[in-house]
Amino acid sequence: MPLIPFADMDALPEDAREAYARLPAKLNIFRMMANAETCFMPTLRAGGAILGRQQLGADLRELVILLVAKLEGGEYEWVQHVPIALAVGCEQAQIDALEKGDFSAACFDAKEKALLRLAAEVTEKVRASEEAVKSAAAHFSPREIVEIILTCGFYMTMARLTETTRVEIDRPEGTAIVDSLRR
Repeated sequence: MPLIPFADMDALPEDAREAYARLPAKLNIFRMMANAETCFMPTLRAGGAILGRQQLGADLRELVILLVAKLEGGEYEWVQHVPIALAVGCEQAQIDALEKGDFSAACFDAKEKALLRLAAEVTEKVRASEEAVKSAAAHFSPREIVEIILTCGFYMTMARLTETTRVEIDRPEGTAIVDSLRR
């Protein structure tokens, strides 16, 4: 049971109620997020941009999200994003390696290892090393590097929201949520 109540969705401003109504699944994370009604729609838009409008490939994005969930203890995000990762082309061996905290496993190629190193340093140290940034720059454009950093920050926030409020974990909805948020 959550430590604070979910938002009263009927009491939200009309635009927020409509945005919530358009979601294909009424996940607990959204019901909790809606308590901050002025942040609700901008946060949905930011999540939608991350999930559907980045130059960074969806498989690489999901590796970042799962790495952040692992490092931050974001069980809710992990449960929701494993099926998404598999649907967009990540391999089970990669998910297993991330779950074990083995970010340099043989199942990751050089590009993926550079991505994971950068994401891990951003998540754990705030300021990634020059070496990690330069290694990532050998594989990713400046836009993609910034997208990696923003994805880390967004999912660190989501993990803090779900873990601190003790949001009950919904069954995974897979790509239905991703598809709806990218609109």
